[in-house]
Amino acid sequence: MKLSLVDLSTVIPGQTRHQTLMNSIEVAQHIERLGFERVWYAEHHGSASIAGRAPEIMIAAVAAKTSTIKVGSGSVLLNHYSPFKVVETFCTLNELYPNRIDMGIGRATTGPTTDFALQQDRSKQFQSDSNQQILELTAWLDNSFPKDHPFAKTRIHTIDSLPELHLLGSSSWSASAASHLGLRYVFAGFINQKGTPDIINSYRSNFKPSDTPSGIKSPQVSLAVHVVCADTEEEAHRQTAPVRVMYRSLAKGIIDTPLLSPDDAVKELGGLPTIGEYVSGSGIPPRFIAGTPEQVHQQLIQLGKDLSVDEIIIQDMMTDHEARLRSYELLSSVFELK
Repeated sequence: MKLSLVDLSTVIPGQTRHQTLMNSIEVAQHIERLGFERVWYAEHHGSASIAGRAPEIMIAAVAAKTSTIKVGSGSVLLNHYSPFKVVETFCTLNELYPNRIDMGIGRATTGPTTDFALQQDRSKQFQSDSNQQILELTAWLDNSFPKDHPFAKTRIHTIDSLPELHLLGSSSWSASAASHLGLRYVFAGFINQKGTPDIINSYRSNFKPSDTPSGIKSPQVSLAVHVVCADTEEEAHRQTAPVRVMYRSLAKGIIDTPLLSPDDAVKELGGLPTIGEYVSGSGIPPRFIAGTPEQVHQQLIQLGKDLSVDEIIIQDMMTDHEARLRSYELLSSVFELK
């Protein structure tokens, strides 16, 4: 099984945002040495706890400091941008670092105020057409606009290879779009746990092979889950405490608060959090998969088998940098990535 990472560039208490981004570069170099397949950078706006807001810039910085690991976005929120500009940006990245760039595309609201701030036309609240945008994006990549289309005479001039396109999502819309266009699909199991098996099965059963440069001939699905690995089960559970506090705050409508240290988060929770394990055969990932290397390996292997996925993309949002590095070391060893 392949392992990859989506890095949100979590701001650690007491550290600057500059140090947070330097940590992200160090993490990428670390997991490259450990045999991880790819590292992606997220897009979050107006966040006190997440420094990752411009994945294209992080891709350029990290690709320059690494040599073999694939680097990409997880994801660019296409509903806020011009597909033409997104494709040109990623083709430029791919020209700088050929055959290493992933273009992860998704859609999401960032909140009404930031959504509005991202618009150029402020005369009214804009509602994007997701179907039209993904069709336009693939047409730019494939240079496949119909002859009578206004964009038909404009081409994306680039090298022979293209950035590798992945459609990310946690809903039936994303699965439907990916299957009908013959695209790689990444399902956010940490967002929609219960919907995971049905939506992934829908993608596979409705998949239409694509001969286009941006598409693929057979279904390819990866699963993104929240994973923490440590030398002891207790330590792994302790490291999940900060994000558990964050989720609890979100449930109360408190949107933007800094993440706590593991110790402060445990105090806030009133004790060490307990975490349920994956139920074999269900295809429904728990919100957290955390434990010793053997515990995590067993759960991820069974989850991958039940869903027929061969790549797990890890998210963790840990606020202890050294514990993050150790988590990846343990995962690499138990999965024999090197």
